[in-house]
Amino acid sequence: MKTVFNLFAPVAILVMLVATSCKKFIKEELVTTLTEDYYKTDAGIEDLIKSAYVPLRWKFEGEQAYALWNFGVDEFRLGDQFNSEHFNTYNSNLNSNGNDGFLNGLWINYYAGINRCNLGIDYVSSFSDAASTRLGAQTQRNLRIAELKFLRAFYYFTLVQQFGGVPLVVDPPKEARSEFPRASVAQVYEQIMADFRAAGPALPWKAGGEPGRASRAAAYHFLAKAYLTRGSAVTEVRGQKPTDMDSAIVFADSVIRFSGHALESNFGNLFNAAYANHQVPAVGSDGTPPSGSVATINANNNSNEIIFAAQFSQNLALASSQNNQTHLYFITQYDAGIAIPGMTRDFFNGRPFRRLRPTDYTIDIFDWQNDSRFFKTFQTVYYRNVASNTGLPTFTAANAPSPDLIGKPRVGIGDTAALFIVNKPSQALLTTDIDRFRYYRTYVRYKRANPTAPITSDWNDNKYLSMIKFLDPVRLTNTANEARGIRNGTLARLAETYLVLAEAYGRKGDFANALVNINIIRTRAAYKAGEPKNPHNWLVYGQPYNDLSSTAPAMQATTALFTTNAPSELYPATTANRFVEFMLNERTRELCGELYRWEDLARTETFFNRTKAFNPDATNVAPYHKLRPIPLPQIISQTKGGRPLTSGDISSYQNSGY
Repeated sequence: MKTVFNLFAPVAILVMLVATSCKKFIKEELVTTLTEDYYKTDAGIEDLIKSAYVPLRWKFEGEQAYALWNFGVDEFRLGDQFNSEHFNTYNSNLNSNGNDGFLNGLWINYYAGINRCNLGIDYVSSFSDAASTRLGAQTQRNLRIAELKFLRAFYYFTLVQQFGGVPLVVDPPKEARSEFPRASVAQVYEQIMADFRAAGPALPWKAGGEPGRASRAAAYHFLAKAYLTRGSAVTEVRGQKPTDMDSAIVFADSVIRFSGHALESNFGNLFNAAYANHQVPAVGSDGTPPSGSVATINANNNSNEIIFAAQFSQNLALASSQNNQTHLYFITQYDAGIAIPGMTRDFFNGRPFRRLRPTDYTIDIFDWQNDSRFFKTFQTVYYRNVASNTGLPTFTAANAPSPDLIGKPRVGIGDTAALFIVNKPSQALLTTDIDRFRYYRTYVRYKRANPTAPITSDWNDNKYLSMIKFLDPVRLTNTANEARGIRNGTLARLAETYLVLAEAYGRKGDFANALVNINIIRTRAAYKAGEPKNPHNWLVYGQPYNDLSSTAPAMQATTALFTTNAPSELYPATTANRFVEFMLNERTRELCGELYRWEDLARTETFFNRTKAFNPDATNVAPYHKLRPIPLPQIISQTKGGRPLTSGDISSYQNSGY
């Protein structure tokens, strides 16, 4: 059965939210007995406003997360246990026949949010009880209207990037309606800009005691990004204006200067609930397998770098039915089948759904020696977590470091069970050298049997680098296969604001200011003085053992990176604007996998060329795939001039190519 969303759903069956705590201000509770009169009270209006935030969570609650935002582009390709592959291969299942639940779900959820915003704006504007402690003052009403305008703009910003022109509805339902013509892309952007601009001044720079609420920083971050997106168009018609880059600069700069948000000192602090924090045991002895903690998850969730995030509860009674499940999708198989010896599934390493693996582009676009983000984004080591020694390799007289270790396990509990070695073909390791490692498994990207033998690889669609940004070692329950994570879903962080600002400057030809902002991010990405570097530096890359020097000088970008065909930037042969391609590389290095990429490539009109160049699975990609098909159920439920749509009406409503 197809689900069709009525833009004017009755108010009484809206999903309601009630206040729970200063940490999480939303709780999902289905209420079906309330009348419209309830939503004219201050309590009812507050619940309605909170309900408008609920659709934010949809992006992170299932496989739509990667399917709509990270499949079918240059960063990731298929793992060996994939679903929704049509979003990555662009096969015939990506069509206009209405079978895709993700696209229909996006439409339904975000228009539900828009509907609640429209209703809330109307009710708040009409509220007149001066005695109310919640909405009695005009400043209180202005604040709530600003929140709703921010959310409405956010939902439309996502919809226009995915579908192009969409129905533009900014008034609450007064009567039944079934005719929803598509507005132009330019008209949708005008509404987005107007809402974000109206929201900003009435909002506090930060959400204060209720994290997750709209803020001026969030409004201006997305406003800057919207101007950048509209102004990025070259061949497309988005209503772009000559002042778009100036506007992007003004609003992005204001967030950086005045919001109070700041970059984490260490890139890894944004995701470090997934990092090992233990002492490696001595050879032949046992330690403790790594684990996560709620405290570290909370530190990540509460990072001052995060500007806006979808909120997920850690309380089972208050959580949504799915919670954040993005931690499932980017993990290699380590736990069963072709498993790594000494490893069993645990929360720290994750439940591997094996949907996505990084492309060669994603791996090679990093400076492995100097850019700490690579080894803080991808997991290259697995620590033994199996307690029993039964069946595990032991030292023999031929390989024991000392006679007292003969017959003992080669790897203790908490010690390295497997190592993924990241190298280039010119650094291919000899199998004789690989055999000297005592780990149970060593997966080498490039290796050869002898100096003249062909190069082969241990990496494949089952064994690859796991992206660890979303790993969630603490789940909603302790059930073995619990899928519901407790991380919030980050929608905006300050590092992206810097990149928006840098790109806007660069598009104006002001490369000096562009580089200032790029190098702020790159300096944070460098290894700090005294910070241990990944062992690859001395194991594979020929760097001094235990080098603790800063790599900040080596990380500074110059114009040569985008005014020449710099080998480090892997520019496709089709590159028309190296600076734009360079910024896309910077966005991968900083934001890899964070569910922006499909929109990034569509925005910059590089979608087709980069996907063809870097994603071997996208064999059927075509230029028209830069937009999604409008869900057929949403088209055929409409009328035109009081009559059902004809086949010609349906065809003209649909995006070209589908």
